[in-house]
Amino acid sequence: MSVLTVKDLQKAQDQLPDYRMELVNGEIIVMSPSGYESDEVATQFSTLINVWVRPRKLGRVTGSSAGFTLPNSDTRAPDVSFVQAERLRKSPRSFAALTPDLMVEVKSPSDSMKGLREKIDQFLSLGTRVGILIHPEQRWVEVRQSGQEAVTLRDGDILSVPDLLPGWEVKVEDLWSPVFDED
Repeated sequence: MSVLTVKDLQKAQDQLPDYRMELVNGEIIVMSPSGYESDEVATQFSTLINVWVRPRKLGRVTGSSAGFTLPNSDTRAPDVSFVQAERLRKSPRSFAALTPDLMVEVKSPSDSMKGLREKIDQFLSLGTRVGILIHPEQRWVEVRQSGQEAVTLRDGDILSVPDLLPGWEVKVEDLWSPVFDED
């Protein structure tokens, strides 16, 4: 079997624009849609970071459709990404040829914990500084950094990433989908 490239991924994406795809180890992987709750949590996380980053011109925040061509030739798309302004002065029209400084994965019902941790660890090994794994169903957040023990945060804890987002803080419980009471 031949090894596929970023150009092959771009062709496949052009032919099937409604599908999210990643290039992993020379194979195109079609990503299933995430669950509603996990996408809502990813959107909330993205919003909370973006309202801090944008007015301060700290960098760029993207969602799960923004792909990164990594140094190992894989092209992957985290649920949420942040790239510091000095590393990406202008948005590329296609995939960004770098690793994000921060990447976030939100567990959906179809995801395996092992697969999500492997994806985060791959990004960390290639230069991403912080990887965050969010588990909405169990209501915890795992902060991963290369060469350090993972830190698990729960409701009542404060999530911050001081090296990348000075001054930004969010209560873990503010990430979860709200429940609206009936009147």
